[in-house]
Amino acid sequence: MKRRGPVAVWLGLPLITFGIYHLVWYYKVHKELREYDAHLHGLSPVGSMLVLLLLGWTIVAPLISYYNTGEAIARAQRSAGVPVTCSPVASMLLYFLFGLNVWYMQKQLNLVVEAYPDAAPGDDVPLPAAVSG
Repeated sequence: MKRRGPVAVWLGLPLITFGIYHLVWYYKVHKELREYDAHLHGLSPVGSMLVLLLLGWTIVAPLISYYNTGEAIARAQRSAGVPVTCSPVASMLLYFLFGLNVWYMQKQLNLVVEAYPDAAPGDDVPLPAAVSG
């Protein structure tokens, strides 16, 4: 996975791109999570992004998607052998607080990335949780 700046992902780049970067980020995050852990094969990068794009007006569909993304991040943290600090509920509810869920989810994803300090994006890495359990 790629380490990204939480503030840039949450505020900077979406402002510059009129919100388009949020969709790109959401797609990339789901793709990277799926590539990171084979147990997350049910994640659909395109489907997740389309939920936000086409069903964002419903509010319920994006909230469910954000919750599921929080669960996937927590699972990735577990697989990386780092403490599971990502809360799916927080991933969903922070949406209502200036969209801080994006900042939160990226901050949680960075914990997984930091578990592999010498790995470059795209490298195969061992999953400590999978090895030990």
